[in-house]
Amino acid sequence: MTGTRVHIRLFGGLEAVSPSGQPLHFATRKTSLLFAALVLAAPKGIRRDRVAAMLWADSGEQQARNSLRQALVDIRRLLSSVDGEAIRIDGTADSIWLLTGPDEADIRVFDEKIRADDGASLAMAADLYRGDLLDGTPVSGEVEEWLSPLRASYARKAHDLAERLSLLPALGPHEEATCRSLAERLIAIDPCAEQAHRALIRIFQSKGARNDAYRQFLACRDALKRVLGVDPEEATRALVADMEGSEAPRGPMSGGRPAAPVVAFDTVAEPPRSALPVPEKPSIAVLPFQNMSGDAEQDYFTDGVVEEITTALSHVNWLFVIARNSAFAYKGQAVDATRAGRELGVRYVVEGSVRKAGSRLRVAGQLVEAATGMSLWAGRFDGDVSDVFDLQDLVASSIIGAISPRLEQAEIARAKRKPTESLDAYDYHLRGMASLYRWTRVGLEEALPHFYKAMELDPDFAAAQGAAAWCYFWRMANGWMSDRVEETAEVSRLVENVTIAGKDDAVALAFSGLAMGYVVGDYEAGTALTGRALALNPNCAAAWSASGCLKACHDDPDVAIEHLGRARRLSPLDPMTFFMQCFTAFAHFVAGRYDEAWPLAEAASRAQPYYLTGLRVAAASNAMAGRKEAASRHIALSLRLDPQLNLANLEYRVGKIRPDYFARYAEALRLAGLPE
Repeated sequence: MTGTRVHIRLFGGLEAVSPSGQPLHFATRKTSLLFAALVLAAPKGIRRDRVAAMLWADSGEQQARNSLRQALVDIRRLLSSVDGEAIRIDGTADSIWLLTGPDEADIRVFDEKIRADDGASLAMAADLYRGDLLDGTPVSGEVEEWLSPLRASYARKAHDLAERLSLLPALGPHEEATCRSLAERLIAIDPCAEQAHRALIRIFQSKGARNDAYRQFLACRDALKRVLGVDPEEATRALVADMEGSEAPRGPMSGGRPAAPVVAFDTVAEPPRSALPVPEKPSIAVLPFQNMSGDAEQDYFTDGVVEEITTALSHVNWLFVIARNSAFAYKGQAVDATRAGRELGVRYVVEGSVRKAGSRLRVAGQLVEAATGMSLWAGRFDGDVSDVFDLQDLVASSIIGAISPRLEQAEIARAKRKPTESLDAYDYHLRGMASLYRWTRVGLEEALPHFYKAMELDPDFAAAQGAAAWCYFWRMANGWMSDRVEETAEVSRLVENVTIAGKDDAVALAFSGLAMGYVVGDYEAGTALTGRALALNPNCAAAWSASGCLKACHDDPDVAIEHLGRARRLSPLDPMTFFMQCFTAFAHFVAGRYDEAWPLAEAASRAQPYYLTGLRVAAASNAMAGRKEAASRHIALSLRLDPQLNLANLEYRVGKIRPDYFARYAEALRLAGLPE
């Protein structure tokens, strides 16, 4: 960065420094968050009403606008005092944006340098990533919902960067040191950062430090087993494939442990392209399509088109289809099909765009072989919005036909699914899903009216009924129910409708089964519904997750762990991973494996600190593992978020789980400090 500019750092925490090297101090925390939001939104800018509602959610609309206006005045005054021409805030009645030079913000330089292929540029980007985006900045509510996906996106870029640097054919001393430093930072943040572990293993190999390379592999393997309950990826195992069966060398390690085996590394093959192993049967991921309508409000419609194509493909039993939630982790990113295929563990990737203008709709898509980047099929479909379901079916059928020309027409027909013939109802359903996927109390309160409007327009719309039932499950788990008796009766009514109208909708059946077992307490009926969902669509991550949750609460914990593991494999980047981790932890808890339960529960709590079930499971698991201080900490946070929680009303939060499971759970929470 030049010496005449304000320097802005977002990685590792927010910092703005004047050209003379003096730190700039913002008037309030929210003023600093506004500044960070403007830097992140540059050069497109951000809507005034959105940022006001996000930062001042507890204020009225007019007060929020006044607070925004004052914060902008404070930022302008601060910037003009040091370099009035370097950074300017401009705007219209609707939007505001920050005008910065290309080298003033670390995030801008980082984005530019990671697009290069040379070691010097990549090393510069690695040096800039000093930690998570806005690390250490306290956020909550709407701000956290805005920041979390951005933070996760840049973390993924940093992990990918570490591995790219380590794979350069000629890594100079500076690039090697920078790569090692970045990898070590990433592992300090997340001990399960497998790409960073691989980068260090390769660096040690290149220097001939064979024992250090194998120790790094063991550290990676142990962290994955302890925290996630999984083994290293094939790409990691391949680096040390010829070492794992070797005898350890005779020299001692620190602490008296035997050193790692000494082997010749020049025989180790390059790791495969995929970060996840590719299944034997055809596997595919549908990436988020680009919204070409010029209207951000139409994102929900574009997302709905992709979701329906994914669902149609999922009905084909011979296809392994990555779940919608994992594929949507790439939303808003410029990601190539090869990288997505490698990270998701699939052979084929679908990408495309949707353009909606008035009543006209154009869907363009292409099927790409991930390993080669070769386009196997491309097509464009035009039609009226009223024909959207026919267009979705045509795209899905064409993709299936491109993968296997011998596919019979009957199998193509099975891939077709129309949730409703009412476009208005479908539109409301999509809006409801957009709110539901926020997983907050406000999001659920916004989602339910959309689902009920969809049901009003189409009484047989099973997808909307199942989604509404899921909302009530989430309300109960978080203690948000206002009338438990009335809402439980409503869940029963919704589920009854789904069993009649949703015979071909696996997700609706899965949502309904989970709500029936957890909210109503009818485990047999809930299990029957999730079983129907899995029979209908064995690629449905939601069905495996729902089945695993019910079995963890009522049945065999080992079967529960197996089903939840299937869900995570089908959706490896799912934002609901914390939910799967939580009930995997609970299954270990009821099986008496407390040392396996608490790391998973804590991982779930770190990923979603406001998910009360995760906090309670973490408290109970830590208590039974003898970790009293950690248990007390989780109970204290649970009570801060849910002050009415106690042992007397615990059943109204956790549902009617198996009596002996509940007794053990209640006793563990009592030990953790939950009041009577």
